[in-house]
Amino acid sequence: MKSKMLAVLAMALFAMAGTALAGGEPIKIGAVLSVTGPASFLGEPEKNTLTMLEEKINAAGGILGRPVEMIILDDETDVNKAVLAAQRLLKKDNVAAVLGPTVSGNTLAIMNSFPAAKVPLVSCAAAEKIVSPVNPWIFKTAQSDRHAVLSILEHAKKQGYKKLAIITVSDGYGQAGREVLKELIPAGGFEIVADEVYGPKDTDMSAQLTKLKSAAPDAIICWGTNPGPAVIARNRMQLGMDTPLYMSHGVASKKFIELAGEAAEGLLLPAGKLTVAAMLPDADPQKPVLLAYAKDYEAAFKQPVSSFGGYGYDAFYLVKQAIEAGNSADAQAIRDNLEKIKGFVGISGVFNFTPEDHNGLDQSAFVMVTIKNGDWSIVP
Repeated sequence: MKSKMLAVLAMALFAMAGTALAGGEPIKIGAVLSVTGPASFLGEPEKNTLTMLEEKINAAGGILGRPVEMIILDDETDVNKAVLAAQRLLKKDNVAAVLGPTVSGNTLAIMNSFPAAKVPLVSCAAAEKIVSPVNPWIFKTAQSDRHAVLSILEHAKKQGYKKLAIITVSDGYGQAGREVLKELIPAGGFEIVADEVYGPKDTDMSAQLTKLKSAAPDAIICWGTNPGPAVIARNRMQLGMDTPLYMSHGVASKKFIELAGEAAEGLLLPAGKLTVAAMLPDADPQKPVLLAYAKDYEAAFKQPVSSFGGYGYDAFYLVKQAIEAGNSADAQAIRDNLEKIKGFVGISGVFNFTPEDHNGLDQSAFVMVTIKNGDWSIVP
Protein backbone atom coordinates (compact mmCIF):
# COMPACT_ATOMS: atom_id res chain seq x y z
CA MET A 1 0.00 0.00 0.00
CA LYS A 2 2.82 2.35 0.93
CA SER A 3 4.57 1.74 -2.39
CA LYS A 4 1.38 2.56 -4.29
CA MET A 5 1.00 5.84 -2.38
CA LEU A 6 4.60 6.75 -3.15
CA ALA A 7 4.05 5.99 -6.84
CA VAL A 8 0.96 8.20 -6.95
CA LEU A 9 2.87 10.99 -5.16
CA ALA A 10 5.76 10.69 -7.61
CA MET A 11 3.42 10.95 -10.58
CA ALA A 12 1.74 14.03 -9.10
CA LEU A 13 5.08 15.70 -8.47
CA PHE A 14 6.18 14.92 -12.03
CA ALA A 15 3.02 16.48 -13.46
CA MET A 16 3.44 19.54 -11.24
CA ALA A 17 7.05 19.92 -12.34
CA GLY A 18 6.00 19.89 -15.99
CA THR A 19 3.24 22.46 -15.64
CA ALA A 20 5.32 24.61 -13.29
CA LEU A 21 7.59 25.42 -16.22
CA ALA A 22 4.69 27.32 -17.76
CA GLY A 23 3.01 30.02 -15.71
CA GLY A 24 0.19 32.49 -16.05
CA GLU A 25 -3.25 32.04 -17.55
CA PRO A 26 -3.51 28.98 -19.80
CA ILE A 27 -3.94 29.38 -23.53
CA LYS A 28 -7.15 27.54 -24.29
CA ILE A 29 -7.26 25.74 -27.62
CA GLY A 30 -10.39 23.79 -28.52
CA ALA A 31 -10.79 20.77 -30.77
CA VAL A 32 -13.84 19.05 -32.25
CA LEU A 33 -12.85 15.55 -33.31
CA SER A 34 -14.56 12.30 -34.31
CA VAL A 35 -12.96 10.27 -31.54
CA THR A 36 -15.82 7.75 -31.72
CA GLY A 37 -18.33 6.82 -34.40
CA PRO A 38 -17.70 5.78 -38.02
CA ALA A 39 -14.73 8.16 -38.47
CA SER A 40 -13.02 7.22 -35.21
CA PHE A 41 -10.08 5.74 -37.14
CA LEU A 42 -9.43 9.34 -38.25
CA GLY A 43 -10.33 11.20 -35.07
CA GLU A 44 -8.67 8.96 -32.50
CA PRO A 45 -5.13 9.51 -33.85
CA GLU A 46 -5.88 13.25 -33.99
CA LYS A 47 -6.91 13.24 -30.32
CA ASN A 48 -3.89 11.14 -29.38
CA THR A 49 -1.59 13.54 -31.22
CA LEU A 50 -3.05 16.65 -29.60
CA THR A 51 -2.82 15.22 -26.07
CA MET A 52 0.78 14.14 -26.77
CA LEU A 53 1.70 17.62 -28.04
CA GLU A 54 -0.06 19.37 -25.15
CA GLU A 55 2.02 17.36 -22.69
CA LYS A 56 5.23 17.91 -24.66
CA ILE A 57 4.79 21.67 -25.04
CA ASN A 58 3.80 22.21 -21.41
CA ALA A 59 6.77 20.17 -20.19
CA ALA A 60 8.99 22.49 -22.24
CA GLY A 61 7.49 25.66 -20.78
CA GLY A 62 4.29 26.15 -22.74
CA ILE A 63 3.74 28.86 -25.36
CA LEU A 64 4.96 32.37 -24.46
CA GLY A 65 5.60 30.96 -20.99
CA ARG A 66 1.93 30.05 -20.57
CA PRO A 67 0.53 26.51 -20.31
CA VAL A 68 -1.62 25.14 -23.13
CA GLU A 69 -5.03 23.80 -22.16
CA MET A 70 -6.47 21.57 -24.87
CA ILE A 71 -10.25 21.19 -24.66
CA ILE A 72 -11.06 18.22 -26.89
CA LEU A 73 -14.71 17.41 -27.59
CA ASP A 74 -15.89 14.25 -29.34
CA ASP A 75 -18.56 14.84 -31.99
CA GLU A 76 -19.02 11.06 -32.40
CA THR A 77 -18.95 11.64 -36.20
CA ASP A 78 -22.36 13.28 -35.82
CA VAL A 79 -22.98 16.64 -37.48
CA ASN A 80 -25.42 17.87 -34.83
CA LYS A 81 -22.99 17.05 -32.03
CA ALA A 82 -20.24 18.85 -33.94
CA VAL A 83 -22.40 21.98 -34.02
CA LEU A 84 -23.10 21.75 -30.27
CA ALA A 85 -19.41 21.16 -29.51
CA ALA A 86 -18.37 24.20 -31.55
CA GLN A 87 -20.91 26.40 -29.79
CA ARG A 88 -19.65 25.26 -26.40
CA LEU A 89 -16.04 26.02 -27.28
CA LEU A 90 -16.90 29.46 -28.64
CA LYS A 91 -19.46 30.60 -26.08
CA LYS A 92 -18.55 28.80 -22.86
CA ASP A 93 -14.88 27.88 -23.03
CA ASN A 94 -13.75 31.08 -24.80
CA VAL A 95 -10.97 29.34 -26.70
CA ALA A 96 -8.36 31.23 -28.71
CA ALA A 97 -8.62 28.83 -31.67
CA VAL A 98 -10.38 25.60 -32.62
CA LEU A 99 -8.80 22.60 -34.36
CA GLY A 100 -10.91 20.19 -36.42
CA PRO A 101 -13.44 18.85 -37.09
CA THR A 102 -12.15 15.56 -38.39
CA VAL A 103 -14.56 15.14 -41.30
CA SER A 104 -15.58 17.50 -44.09
CA GLY A 105 -19.32 17.43 -43.48
CA ASN A 106 -18.93 18.44 -39.85
CA THR A 107 -16.45 21.19 -40.76
CA LEU A 108 -18.83 22.62 -43.36
CA ALA A 109 -21.65 22.56 -40.78
CA ILE A 110 -19.81 24.60 -38.15
CA MET A 111 -17.48 26.90 -40.07
CA ASN A 112 -19.93 29.75 -40.55
CA SER A 113 -20.05 30.29 -36.77
CA PHE A 114 -16.42 31.37 -36.61
CA PRO A 115 -16.42 34.73 -38.44
CA ALA A 116 -19.11 36.05 -36.06
CA ALA A 117 -17.19 34.73 -33.05
CA LYS A 118 -13.90 36.09 -34.48
CA VAL A 119 -12.08 32.87 -33.61
CA PRO A 120 -9.93 30.99 -36.15
CA LEU A 121 -10.81 27.42 -37.11
CA VAL A 122 -8.06 25.12 -38.43
CA SER A 123 -9.87 22.12 -39.89
CA CYS A 124 -8.38 18.65 -40.18
CA ALA A 125 -10.72 17.74 -43.08
CA ALA A 126 -10.01 17.63 -46.80
CA ALA A 127 -12.90 19.10 -48.79
CA GLU A 128 -11.81 21.98 -51.00
CA LYS A 129 -15.06 23.81 -50.13
CA ILE A 130 -13.68 24.43 -46.62
CA VAL A 131 -11.24 27.02 -47.95
CA SER A 132 -12.68 27.85 -51.37
CA PRO A 133 -13.90 30.51 -51.50
CA VAL A 134 -11.61 31.82 -48.76
CA ASN A 135 -13.23 32.60 -45.42
CA PRO A 136 -10.85 34.86 -43.46
CA TRP A 137 -11.30 32.81 -40.27
CA ILE A 138 -11.10 29.28 -41.73
CA PHE A 139 -7.92 27.30 -42.51
CA LYS A 140 -7.26 23.61 -43.08
CA THR A 141 -4.32 21.23 -42.84
CA ALA A 142 -5.47 18.25 -44.93
CA GLN A 143 -4.28 18.23 -48.52
CA SER A 144 -6.96 19.34 -50.99
CA ASP A 145 -9.05 17.06 -53.17
CA ARG A 146 -7.90 18.94 -56.26
CA HIS A 147 -4.25 18.05 -55.74
CA ALA A 148 -5.14 14.43 -55.00
CA VAL A 149 -7.20 14.15 -58.20
CA LEU A 150 -4.42 15.75 -60.25
CA SER A 151 -1.94 13.21 -58.85
CA ILE A 152 -4.24 10.34 -59.84
CA LEU A 153 -4.82 11.74 -63.32
CA GLU A 154 -1.10 12.27 -63.92
CA HIS A 155 -0.53 8.60 -63.14
CA ALA A 156 -3.51 7.52 -65.27
CA LYS A 157 -2.22 9.54 -68.22
CA LYS A 158 1.18 7.83 -68.00
CA GLN A 159 -0.59 4.48 -68.15
CA GLY A 160 -2.45 5.52 -71.29
CA TYR A 161 -5.89 5.36 -69.70
CA LYS A 162 -8.68 7.25 -71.47
CA LYS A 163 -11.97 6.05 -69.99
CA LEU A 164 -12.47 6.46 -66.25
CA ALA A 165 -15.31 5.44 -63.93
CA ILE A 166 -15.92 7.02 -60.53
CA ILE A 167 -17.64 5.78 -57.38
CA THR A 168 -18.04 8.24 -54.50
CA VAL A 169 -19.57 8.22 -51.03
CA SER A 170 -22.60 10.45 -50.47
CA ASP A 171 -21.21 12.32 -47.45
CA GLY A 172 -19.51 15.74 -47.43
CA TYR A 173 -16.08 14.34 -48.33
CA GLY A 174 -17.43 12.25 -51.18
CA GLN A 175 -19.63 14.98 -52.60
CA ALA A 176 -16.76 17.46 -52.60
CA GLY A 177 -14.46 14.92 -54.24
CA ARG A 178 -17.08 14.04 -56.85
CA GLU A 179 -17.38 17.69 -57.88
CA VAL A 180 -13.62 17.96 -58.41
CA LEU A 181 -13.47 14.63 -60.26
CA LYS A 182 -16.26 15.69 -62.62
CA GLU A 183 -14.42 18.94 -63.29
CA LEU A 184 -10.86 17.69 -63.71
CA ILE A 185 -11.36 14.36 -65.50
CA PRO A 186 -12.83 15.92 -68.68
CA ALA A 187 -10.44 18.88 -68.39
CA GLY A 188 -7.57 16.40 -68.41
CA GLY A 189 -8.68 14.81 -71.65
CA PHE A 190 -10.35 11.76 -70.09
CA GLU A 191 -13.94 10.52 -70.41
CA ILE A 192 -16.16 9.63 -67.46
CA VAL A 193 -17.93 6.47 -68.63
CA ALA A 194 -19.74 5.70 -65.35
CA ASP A 195 -20.59 7.61 -62.17
CA GLU A 196 -21.89 5.69 -59.15
CA VAL A 197 -22.60 6.74 -55.56
CA TYR A 198 -22.86 4.72 -52.34
CA GLY A 199 -23.99 5.55 -48.80
CA PRO A 200 -21.53 5.87 -45.90
CA LYS A 201 -23.27 3.00 -44.07
CA ASP A 202 -23.61 0.69 -47.09
CA THR A 203 -22.09 -2.75 -46.56
CA ASP A 204 -22.10 -4.07 -50.14
CA MET A 205 -21.35 -2.16 -53.33
CA SER A 206 -21.46 -5.11 -55.74
CA ALA A 207 -24.37 -3.58 -57.66
CA GLN A 208 -22.50 -0.32 -58.27
CA LEU A 209 -19.31 -2.15 -59.23
CA THR A 210 -21.22 -4.36 -61.66
CA LYS A 211 -22.51 -1.22 -63.40
CA LEU A 212 -18.98 0.21 -63.51
CA LYS A 213 -17.65 -3.01 -64.98
CA SER A 214 -20.27 -2.99 -67.74
CA ALA A 215 -19.04 0.46 -68.83
CA ALA A 216 -15.60 -1.07 -69.53
CA PRO A 217 -13.47 1.69 -68.01
CA ASP A 218 -9.69 1.66 -68.20
CA ALA A 219 -9.59 2.43 -64.47
CA ILE A 220 -11.92 3.20 -61.55
CA ILE A 221 -11.50 5.99 -58.99
CA CYS A 222 -13.10 5.47 -55.58
CA TRP A 223 -13.60 8.50 -53.31
CA GLY A 224 -14.39 7.94 -49.65
CA THR A 225 -13.11 7.11 -46.20
CA ASN A 226 -13.34 3.77 -44.43
CA PRO A 227 -15.11 1.45 -44.17
CA GLY A 228 -16.71 1.98 -47.61
CA PRO A 229 -13.54 1.88 -49.76
CA ALA A 230 -12.41 -1.30 -48.03
CA VAL A 231 -15.79 -2.88 -48.85
CA ILE A 232 -15.40 -1.78 -52.47
CA ALA A 233 -11.93 -3.33 -52.63
CA ARG A 234 -13.26 -6.63 -51.29
CA ASN A 235 -16.32 -6.58 -53.57
CA ARG A 236 -14.05 -5.92 -56.56
CA MET A 237 -12.05 -9.03 -55.73
CA GLN A 238 -15.22 -11.09 -55.16
CA LEU A 239 -16.52 -10.05 -58.59
CA GLY A 240 -13.23 -11.05 -60.22
CA MET A 241 -12.63 -7.54 -61.55
CA ASP A 242 -9.10 -6.70 -62.67
CA THR A 243 -9.78 -3.08 -63.67
CA PRO A 244 -7.14 -0.88 -61.96
CA LEU A 245 -8.59 0.81 -58.86
CA TYR A 246 -7.46 4.16 -57.50
CA MET A 247 -8.39 5.25 -53.98
CA SER A 248 -8.40 8.77 -52.55
CA HIS A 249 -6.09 10.07 -49.82
CA GLY A 250 -9.02 9.42 -47.45
CA VAL A 251 -7.78 5.85 -46.93
CA ALA A 252 -4.08 6.62 -46.36
CA SER A 253 -3.74 4.67 -43.13
CA LYS A 254 -2.81 1.14 -42.14
CA LYS A 255 -6.43 0.73 -41.03
CA PHE A 256 -7.50 0.56 -44.68
CA ILE A 257 -5.02 -2.22 -45.43
CA GLU A 258 -6.25 -4.06 -42.35
CA LEU A 259 -9.92 -3.71 -43.37
CA ALA A 260 -9.41 -4.58 -47.03
CA GLY A 261 -7.01 -7.46 -46.39
CA GLU A 262 -5.66 -9.15 -49.50
CA ALA A 263 -8.06 -7.09 -51.63
CA ALA A 264 -5.86 -4.04 -50.93
CA GLU A 265 -2.95 -5.52 -52.85
CA GLY A 266 -2.00 -3.45 -55.89
CA LEU A 267 -4.39 -0.57 -55.25
CA LEU A 268 -3.09 2.95 -55.98
CA LEU A 269 -3.63 6.27 -54.23
CA PRO A 270 -2.12 9.69 -53.56
CA ALA A 271 -0.95 9.86 -49.96
CA GLY A 272 0.87 12.20 -47.64
CA LYS A 273 4.55 11.41 -47.23
CA LEU A 274 4.12 10.05 -43.69
CA THR A 275 2.99 6.70 -45.10
CA VAL A 276 6.38 6.19 -46.75
CA ALA A 277 8.60 8.41 -44.60
CA ALA A 278 11.49 5.95 -44.33
CA MET A 279 11.61 5.60 -48.14
CA LEU A 280 11.96 9.33 -48.82
CA PRO A 281 15.30 10.77 -49.94
CA ASP A 282 17.32 12.32 -47.12
CA ALA A 283 17.16 15.69 -48.88
CA ASP A 284 13.38 15.88 -48.40
CA PRO A 285 12.81 18.55 -45.71
CA GLN A 286 9.82 16.65 -44.32
CA LYS A 287 11.70 13.42 -43.66
CA PRO A 288 13.19 14.23 -40.21
CA VAL A 289 9.89 15.76 -39.05
CA LEU A 290 7.93 12.72 -40.21
CA LEU A 291 10.30 10.20 -38.65
CA ALA A 292 10.37 12.04 -35.32
CA TYR A 293 6.57 12.26 -35.17
CA ALA A 294 6.20 8.57 -36.05
CA LYS A 295 8.72 7.57 -33.38
CA ASP A 296 7.08 9.68 -30.66
CA TYR A 297 3.54 8.59 -31.55
CA GLU A 298 4.31 4.89 -31.76
CA ALA A 299 6.22 4.99 -28.48
CA ALA A 300 3.37 6.80 -26.72
CA PHE A 301 0.42 4.81 -28.07
CA LYS A 302 1.86 1.46 -29.18
CA GLN A 303 0.10 1.65 -32.54
CA PRO A 304 1.07 2.69 -36.08
CA VAL A 305 1.19 6.39 -36.84
CA SER A 306 -1.52 7.78 -39.14
CA SER A 307 -1.60 10.61 -41.68
CA PHE A 308 -4.83 11.71 -40.03
CA GLY A 309 -3.07 12.26 -36.74
CA GLY A 310 -0.66 14.35 -38.79
CA TYR A 311 -3.49 16.76 -39.64
CA GLY A 312 -3.88 17.40 -35.91
CA TYR A 313 -0.11 17.81 -35.51
CA ASP A 314 -0.01 20.45 -38.23
CA ALA A 315 -3.05 22.30 -36.88
CA PHE A 316 -1.53 22.49 -33.39
CA TYR A 317 1.91 23.64 -34.48
CA LEU A 318 0.55 26.16 -36.99
CA VAL A 319 -1.49 27.79 -34.21
CA LYS A 320 1.55 27.65 -31.92
CA GLN A 321 3.70 29.37 -34.56
CA ALA A 322 1.03 32.04 -35.12
CA ILE A 323 0.87 32.76 -31.38
CA GLU A 324 4.64 33.03 -31.12
CA ALA A 325 4.94 35.17 -34.27
CA GLY A 326 2.51 37.74 -32.89
CA ASN A 327 3.62 37.34 -29.27
CA SER A 328 -0.09 37.08 -28.51
CA ALA A 329 -2.77 34.45 -27.88
CA ASP A 330 -5.48 36.87 -28.96
CA ALA A 331 -7.77 35.20 -31.51
CA GLN A 332 -7.51 38.05 -34.01
CA ALA A 333 -3.70 38.02 -33.80
CA ILE A 334 -3.64 34.24 -34.29
CA ARG A 335 -5.79 34.58 -37.41
CA ASP A 336 -3.63 37.36 -38.81
CA ASN A 337 -0.39 35.49 -38.21
CA LEU A 338 -1.67 32.15 -39.52
CA GLU A 339 -2.19 33.88 -42.84
CA LYS A 340 1.46 34.98 -42.90
CA ILE A 341 3.05 31.58 -42.25
CA LYS A 342 5.55 30.55 -44.93
CA GLY A 343 7.77 27.49 -45.22
CA PHE A 344 6.27 25.61 -42.27
CA VAL A 345 7.49 22.02 -42.60
CA GLY A 346 4.66 19.85 -41.31
CA ILE A 347 3.41 16.29 -41.55
CA SER A 348 1.02 16.98 -44.44
CA GLY A 349 3.46 19.06 -46.47
CA VAL A 350 5.26 22.39 -46.47
CA PHE A 351 2.70 25.12 -45.71
CA ASN A 352 2.71 28.56 -47.34
CA PHE A 353 -0.43 30.48 -46.38
CA THR A 354 -1.56 33.69 -48.08
CA PRO A 355 -4.75 35.75 -47.83
CA GLU A 356 -5.87 33.93 -50.99
CA ASP A 357 -4.81 30.41 -49.90
CA HIS A 358 -5.84 29.05 -46.49
CA ASN A 359 -4.61 25.52 -47.14
CA GLY A 360 -1.09 26.49 -48.09
CA LEU A 361 -0.19 23.18 -49.74
CA ASP A 362 0.37 22.22 -53.35
CA GLN A 363 0.55 18.95 -55.24
CA SER A 364 4.05 18.25 -53.91
CA ALA A 365 2.40 17.31 -50.60
CA PHE A 366 1.39 14.00 -52.22
CA VAL A 367 3.26 10.94 -53.40
CA MET A 368 1.61 8.18 -55.40
CA VAL A 369 1.73 4.94 -53.47
CA THR A 370 0.63 1.38 -54.01
CA ILE A 371 0.07 -1.49 -51.60
CA LYS A 372 2.55 -4.35 -51.86
CA ASN A 373 2.69 -7.32 -49.51
CA GLY A 374 0.33 -5.58 -47.08
CA ASP A 375 2.33 -2.35 -46.84
CA TRP A 376 2.87 0.98 -48.62
CA SER A 377 5.32 1.37 -51.46
CA ILE A 378 6.17 4.48 -53.52
CA VAL A 379 5.12 4.22 -57.17
CA PRO A 380 8.28 4.79 -59.27
